[in-house]
Amino acid sequence: MAKYTNRKEYIDKLLSYKDKGLIKVVSGLRRSGKSTLLELYHEHLLKKGIGKRQMQFYNFELPENYLNKTWSDIYFEIKKKMQPKKNNYVFLDEVQNIPLFEKLVDGLFATENTDIYITGSNAFLLSSELATLLSGRYIEISILPFSFKEYLIARKIESNNKYLNYEALFFDYVNETSLPKGIELRESGFDKIYEYLEAIYTTIIEKDIAQRHQINDKRAFANIVKFVASNIGNALSPGNISKILTQDGQSIHHATVEKYMEYLVESFVFYKVNRFDLKGKKQLSTQEKYYLVDLGLLNILAGKERITDRGHILENIVYLELLRRNNKVWTGTARNTEVDFVCKTPTGDIEYFQVAWQITNESTVIRKFGAFDKIKDNYPKYLLTTDSFTQNRSGVKHLNVFNWLLETREK
Repeated sequence: MAKYTNRKEYIDKLLSYKDKGLIKVVSGLRRSGKSTLLELYHEHLLKKGIGKRQMQFYNFELPENYLNKTWSDIYFEIKKKMQPKKNNYVFLDEVQNIPLFEKLVDGLFATENTDIYITGSNAFLLSSELATLLSGRYIEISILPFSFKEYLIARKIESNNKYLNYEALFFDYVNETSLPKGIELRESGFDKIYEYLEAIYTTIIEKDIAQRHQINDKRAFANIVKFVASNIGNALSPGNISKILTQDGQSIHHATVEKYMEYLVESFVFYKVNRFDLKGKKQLSTQEKYYLVDLGLLNILAGKERITDRGHILENIVYLELLRRNNKVWTGTARNTEVDFVCKTPTGDIEYFQVAWQITNESTVIRKFGAFDKIKDNYPKYLLTTDSFTQNRSGVKHLNVFNWLLETREK
């Protein structure tokens, strides 16, 4: 099992909610490290002196743990093993594989001295019934694949070495994969990483999407995925996609496009970012942008036509990093101008970010710095690029993006 990094931020988050009367729901893409996180946390609790018998770990990806059992069978099996007059910790991995799993979770939640941790690979886990049932009683911890910093740790590269060729390592990171197991496969060559990503993607499409939602037109679905993957960082609407695909000889109604895109977001393949009206200070409900959970998946989704726009790839990585740092993120829009990201920080402050690969000419300077000029508040404004020499101007902090990605996270 890959335990290259200790995933400290996520462990700390779980610890902060320990014994607080809340169900901890760890969600995220298949193979992004949810099970490993629970195991690391389990080990952490053992080191803290919590007895082995006070913890029960069920992996429901293994059929022997749920075949021919009802939710109530599993419930009573867990109850029977509980230690009286002590805190008990129950870990339910991929719990959505159990029919009526919400009743199991609810029953355990009602049990005294029981702290519950559950994982799942799609948003079905927090579908309306469960969210309603557990309303106000759970906290969701959404896990992402490795950050650039974790990736370097996984490759045993000292990230604070000033002489590293960050750019070359960054291209490895986005061209191969940020998924923990995929990095372990590096030594076996790119083909092995490709096969691994293909297998994960096929499982997501077949199990989490096609079977659950009974998708019959696989070709139309595949074309939508490919289109969205080839347009990361561009404003998209189901209507536009429907039109473009129709011109291409594929007749798909915009309502179907919208549904398919929802399924992809539910399965954590893409993250949808809403637009924020900078003047009216409100969220808009059209022309969202989509970012990919792992850029290695572009090899599968867009194949040889993998986008070469380095700017959008960098934007995608910055977006995921902003999420890791617990920000709420929108894209900012006002008349004739756009800001890549508007963030609400964990402390409730606002920050603005622009991303560019390099400041190559005056027109990039005008476009990237100029967008900030139209924002008339005093919240921090950042421009992130790969330039070694940065130039702060008119209140905008220009930072080297690699340094920013590798800096110590704010709590």
